[in-house]
Amino acid sequence: MDLEELLAAQAGDDGQNPKKDSPLKSLKVDLDFYKDSIQEVAIEVMAEGLSQYPIFIAHQHQVSLGELILDRDELGTQWTIQASTLEEFVEKGVILKSKKELFIKNYKKPEDFMCLFVIVPEGANFVFYPYKEKEVNQ
Repeated sequence: MDLEELLAAQAGDDGQNPKKDSPLKSLKVDLDFYKDSIQEVAIEVMAEGLSQYPIFIAHQHQVSLGELILDRDELGTQWTIQASTLEEFVEKGVILKSKKELFIKNYKKPEDFMCLFVIVPEGANFVFYPYKEKEVNQ
């Protein structure tokens, strides 16, 4: 799932709620601002042999998973980003051991996509967000 799909899913409300901007719109803005730093950390995590599957947690509250790399309060943005790994997600039970291989199979190339675990009040989901904008002929 990419961020645009998640935005579309969030936007499709049942008519019960008045039109309210999704917090994910601000996430897209922040990710475009953060993407070079996130990519640098992903490459570092892989180069140091910590994991071949870096995961970044995007949230607006307190989360006790991963290590803080981009603090929204410090940077004047809407979202905080923490760095983690597939191994930590399995160890802490966020990803079941039985689902680890399925996750690896669906994991997109970390040089091209950041793997985000996006936490919003309604829940959490994995999103793969490209470091570079899609070209028209892809």
